[in-house]
Amino acid sequence: MSELVIVTNRGPFSFASQADEVAVGRVAGGLVPSLAAALEGERALWIAAALSEGERELAAAASAGPMQGLEVDFVAVPDEVAAAAYRVIANGTLWFLHHGLFDRTHRPRIDRHWHEAWEHYRSYNTLFADEIARRASDGATVLVNDYHLSLVGGRLAELRPDLATVYFAHTPFCDPDELRVLPRWAAAELVAGMASCGVVGFHTWRWADNFRRCATELLADAPEVLVAPLGVDAPALAALAATPAVERAREDLRATVDGRRVILRSDRLELSKNIVRGFLALEELLEDEPGLADSVVFIAHLYPSRAELPEYLSYRNEVERTVARLNERYGAPGRVPVVLEISDDHDASVAELSSFDVLVVNALRDGMNLVAKEGSVLNRRDGVLCLSREVGAFAELGEAAIAVEPFDISGTAAAIRRALAMPTGDRHARALRLAELSARHRPAEWLAEVVAQARPGRVLRPV
Repeated sequence: MSELVIVTNRGPFSFASQADEVAVGRVAGGLVPSLAAALEGERALWIAAALSEGERELAAAASAGPMQGLEVDFVAVPDEVAAAAYRVIANGTLWFLHHGLFDRTHRPRIDRHWHEAWEHYRSYNTLFADEIARRASDGATVLVNDYHLSLVGGRLAELRPDLATVYFAHTPFCDPDELRVLPRWAAAELVAGMASCGVVGFHTWRWADNFRRCATELLADAPEVLVAPLGVDAPALAALAATPAVERAREDLRATVDGRRVILRSDRLELSKNIVRGFLALEELLEDEPGLADSVVFIAHLYPSRAELPEYLSYRNEVERTVARLNERYGAPGRVPVVLEISDDHDASVAELSSFDVLVVNALRDGMNLVAKEGSVLNRRDGVLCLSREVGAFAELGEAAIAVEPFDISGTAAAIRRALAMPTGDRHARALRLAELSARHRPAEWLAEVVAQARPGRVLRPV
């Protein structure tokens, strides 16, 4: 039994078979590493889905037990339930919904297949709620994360009204007009599931206000909300940047850059990150100033993401075609204006974030965006941040960044040009301010703030 329970779709560890044993490593990238860092020194239980074969074996054994200081419990989910809940509803519907990605002429398609998938999504959340109810001690505090688990709150409030609960949304939350693409019953179930936790958390007031407006339309009672922006652990990032592996990656990067100034983007290969428009902005910049092709290099380090969805496969193809066209148009023997790397290489990413002159974060919409904060803390070159107004981090970092309107390609080109031309003194002052702002709300402080506001849940009903 545990007094603090952390619940996420993905667990804090990765598993790789090596000879006759399984090697356990920490997951890199996204929400999970921040939560894991926040829990160092805490006694807590972490509940996650059994997604890999190794995790399924541990789930069959009832609990993974202590692993690198954390008690981990994996929820066994039937393959059919997991696939439909994850691909069709969580990633194929809710992610698109909250990030404003639907092309409404064609999607979503609320057909028989979708209705069946929603039933599986409900079952997926029920399995999690049942496991939390089984494992949490009397009066425990439970922090539920992830849009994959939006329905946990209602059943958990029925099973364990003694628990103090928080549902924290790390994505944006759509406004009422966008939510209406769902059937009203599904929209109401979604909002009620979140609101049945004692409090619902967001990274910015913009997303919290959207949620409250949706709840006003759909629920009989008003939910409790909290706003707690998540920052980065500056000392931990500094220690990571000083490791031999990252220094070797920096040496490789210096050879690639070959004395040029670095425009960087470091993202998941994700539709909402607006990657292609960033390349098109570079193209406009080079059309106006062709000489820049010899003095700057655009490094794009992209982590593979959701390759099972056709939209993502198509987008990757578009990214690769755009880069090939730009390099053919503006490249020279032995030197290209865009270096595209699609890989999961955390050491290289840290090296790049410490070495940029301009960091481009032009996302269409983002709950927070930790890359903007990580880059601001890691950078050693007084790098300038070009930051989308549509990401949660803009509420904190906007004063020291150059604002970007993500759909405006010409405006993005102008922002990059301004960043490259910025005087040394201005770059230095902005970099210091960005580092200061990004280091606020370290993960442990964020967790303490969120957990302190947990309260007993209640089952909220649609109007």
